Amino acid sequence: MKSFCLAFAALALALPARAGKLEVVATTPDLGAIAREIGGDHITVADLAKPTEDPHFVDAKPSLVVKLNHADAVIEGGAELELGWLPALLDNARNSKLDTGKPGRILASEGLVLLEVPATLDRSRGDVHAAGNPHYMNDPLNGRVVAEHLCNAFSQLDPASAAYFRANLKKFEEQLDAKLAQWQALLAPYKGRDVVSYHNYWPYFAQRFGLKMELFLEPKPGIPPTPAHLAEVITKMKADNVRVIVVQPYQNRKTAETVAGHTDALVLDFPSFPAAGQTYAEWMDGLVKSLVKAFEARKQVN
Repeated sequence: MKSFCLAFAALALALPARAGKLEVVATTPDLGAIAREIGGDHITVADLAKPTEDPHFVDAKPSLVVKLNHADAVIEGGAELELGWLPALLDNARNSKLDTGKPGRILASEGLVLLEVPATLDRSRGDVHAAGNPHYMNDPLNGRVVAEHLCNAFSQLDPASAAYFRANLKKFEEQLDAKLAQWQALLAPYKGRDVVSYHNYWPYFAQRFGLKMELFLEPKPGIPPTPAHLAEVITKMKADNVRVIVVQPYQNRKTAETVAGHTDALVLDFPSFPAAGQTYAEWMDGLVKSLVKAFEARKQVN
């Protein structure tokens, strides 16, 4: 604890002086990407999770505590996504601006209807979230709702910039609406197509674009793949002619490649978040277009 506190103090002294902008911390890069577009040059944004990191398991480093200590606001995904690491960071940050109920504590999932809300909590079913599946940001319409929510939150924190935030929101919505029409047109020929994923991360994406992403390499959410389960997946893929497997950067690609070797499937890298410097729409555009290419490469018929 002593070494942690010393590291905290050293990092705090190293931070530059504030420049009069709202200092915003986002738990994940997708939330951070939208915050940057809405806040523009009236805010600064720091992401806690890396683009290649599992959002369920983020290393609670002293540098993250420092970011929260200096923040005017924190944007969290909620629905238990950050339950394993964010509370400890906030406790150590000791920043009353980020307390629950304060304007600086921004819950991105507010106002959204989440999928897969369990009727009862049963841990034998794996890592099931009481509020529903927390990976809602891969539906562009949810991204649109979150953008409006951030606009309102930033306007409350900085009323003088409200018109600026609203103008940025309008631009974001217009661009996203135009891209959504393109994405839906690109994926329309593949409506109903099956895609295997490692973890149950993509139900919102699947619902928005009419896909089926209901077969997973994990036997249950958060439970590592077993040989017996993978054998069942292979049998199912062969029976249904499923030829695409999507994996995220922090998942075991070799496992997916083993399954692909038995099914003539294509393993597609499907990033969970925008890369550094990438916008939310650019991230979504990459997902859609890479999936279309994968379908074309395998020409599967379901």
